[in-house]
Amino acid sequence: MGLNPILALQAALGALTAVFVAGWSAAVVAVRRSPPAAPSPATDARFPTLTEIGIGALTNFFDTLGIGSFATTTALFRFLRLVPDRIIPGTLNSGHTLPTVVQAFIYTTMVKVDVLTLFAFIIAAVLGAWLGAGIVASWPKRRVQIGMGAALLGAAALMLMTQLNLFPGGGDALGVRGMRLVIGVSVNFLLGALMSLGIGLYAPCMILVSLLGMNPTAAFPIMMGSCAFLMPVGSLRFIRERCYSLHAALGLAIGGIPGVLLAAYIVTSLPIYAVRWLVIVVVIYTALTMLRSALTEPDERR
Repeated sequence: MGLNPILALQAALGALTAVFVAGWSAAVVAVRRSPPAAPSPATDARFPTLTEIGIGALTNFFDTLGIGSFATTTALFRFLRLVPDRIIPGTLNSGHTLPTVVQAFIYTTMVKVDVLTLFAFIIAAVLGAWLGAGIVASWPKRRVQIGMGAALLGAAALMLMTQLNLFPGGGDALGVRGMRLVIGVSVNFLLGALMSLGIGLYAPCMILVSLLGMNPTAAFPIMMGSCAFLMPVGSLRFIRERCYSLHAALGLAIGGIPGVLLAAYIVTSLPIYAVRWLVIVVVIYTALTMLRSALTEPDERR
């Protein structure tokens, strides 16, 4: 009997996560051993504050229940002025990586899905994230603000579609071939790249799978696998470029893992309909203030 593809996927994810933890740990140790002459958020190795840990717990708690974490974290970072706009994308990706991996291990089960489709979509998302992280890490502040503002408006639109039950119904297929596979892989590559700007992959991936005529349940291993694999890859690039806030990202990771476990094993469900409307309003407000800042504040490259 061959190895179950989902178990193989989880084994590969475990290995990739170990590489991520080792790479991030090495970066933290290097900063603590040889503090740079010009300190920056990426070299601030202080232990995260209770506020940063709390944000990690809260956003990942709701992420596990279906709200999402990127848009909500961005809103809290901006409202509390914890992280400069230019490095919010890197902080989101690096800080939410480990909680997302935990979610993937918890919820990736024996959902039937075509193996070729699953692996092709995941590989495309990972390549997109690697490319996107490298591009965003080199952007000046204004371009990041414009990109994140547009991404947040997109995230709000997807949340609104969820609220209004406007997702396409999908079909019965568990995989795709030919041109539909090419289209799906190309779009998931783009979605992986957009993760670097702080727009989550779950909702657009669900729409993509449904539009391709696949069973919506098949989206779960695809979108969870895509996020869990692409985030360590993209995050290591942000960390290497020092384009993130170290202590804020540590706060998201430290608080996020218990938040995921609490939502998955203890709470399991909440009446989140009203909460999602609140999140939509907050995300739209954050997007508009981000775009306004891009037009009114001086630009900065570093």
